[in-house]
Amino acid sequence: MHLLIAAAGSGRRMGADRNKLLLPLAGKPVIAWTLKAALAAEQIHWIGVVGQEIDREPILDLMGDADKPVTWIQGGSTRQESVLRGLAGLPAAAELVLIHDGARCLAEPALFDRCAQALATGQALIAATPVTDTIKRVDGDGVITETPDRSELWAAQTPQGFQVDQLRQGHAQAEAMGWAVTDDASLYERLGWPVQVLDAGPSNIKVTTPFDLTVAEAVLALRQQG
Repeated sequence: MHLLIAAAGSGRRMGADRNKLLLPLAGKPVIAWTLKAALAAEQIHWIGVVGQEIDREPILDLMGDADKPVTWIQGGSTRQESVLRGLAGLPAAAELVLIHDGARCLAEPALFDRCAQALATGQALIAATPVTDTIKRVDGDGVITETPDRSELWAAQTPQGFQVDQLRQGHAQAEAMGWAVTDDASLYERLGWPVQVLDAGPSNIKVTTPFDLTVAEAVLALRQQG
């Protein structure tokens, strides 16, 4: 199984002066925890890190003792472009790929393995968790227009897994149509291709704000105590 880690983000919403993935978390950069889990996953045999040149050296320095092939891939100006570049950087023999946000640093090795095993036996999938809050749809004036049925709502996460050739075809169609999508599952939805959800639980958060860092630190502390 091949894994692409999206690491071309910024620290804008974090209010940081660098890529948020390089901010300290429990004594290590955020992305160090992501890489640690990916390297420990039994089903992952190759890792491509998609990032910006300015972050190349500090991120690759974290991989000094990696026991799996790790390749740096130059990212693009958008996530969509970065995924395209990641797909281009896969080994020629790659048939299946997991794509994971570097900022989801609480993903555990078992989650990567579950996603890899499910992808190998079925259709495209995403890690997700059932929504527990009541969700309101509002209009441009901030007035509630609808309350969707919570039982049908899931919060999308990563890893997301796909057949490589099909994902390349999907991105080619998106490029031809001028579509902009926020994740690859959204691309499949627009094309009418099925995507299965895999329940990853609520702890697989994406570190985006300072509060997220605080939560992640607490979760890691509890895991280390266990």
